[in-house]
Amino acid sequence: MIKPITIYGNPVLRKKCEDIEQSYPNIQEVIETMWQTLRHADGCGLAAPQINLPIKLFIMNSRDTYAYMSAKERKHFFAEEDCGIEETFINAEITAYSEEVWTAGEGCLSIPDLYEEVTRPWSVTIKYQDSEFKEQNRTYHGYTARIIQHEFEHTQGKLYIDRLSPLRKQLIKNKLMRIIKGNRRK
Repeated sequence: MIKPITIYGNPVLRKKCEDIEQSYPNIQEVIETMWQTLRHADGCGLAAPQINLPIKLFIMNSRDTYAYMSAKERKHFFAEEDCGIEETFINAEITAYSEEVWTAGEGCLSIPDLYEEVTRPWSVTIKYQDSEFKEQNRTYHGYTARIIQHEFEHTQGKLYIDRLSPLRKQLIKNKLMRIIKGNRRK
């Protein structure tokens, strides 16, 4: 089932999410719904708050992006021998960030028609449970790490626009207000 994407201005996007157990009601259906919703929206990541669920769950797919990039783009966005991943992250916790950072354009399904340059660490180490609730502890780099950080922050009640400079936030303020007003009309 495809769910509507929660739009900027909805308080669930600013809520710190709760851990979940394997006994969470219909968790496998929730995960499948998120994948269907993500594919329908043509995105690369989706966190549970984006379908109005304040739980620590997100999914991401950097594999498709890798497949569509040129060899030159891949060298910039992906670490060597990284072809992207498709993964479910439950109860995730980022345990380490690299000192190396990089800046790239970022958007969000919950903030339509806005795309901004964001600086993030090049790599992260993350502890999480996969879709079968098996413990994982892995390090990811480049574009994959960027999506993970973006979606993880959703589960912390943060948005990528929080990383922008005060000046840039002021410059996009009217766009954000239009998004909020549009959300209220629906």
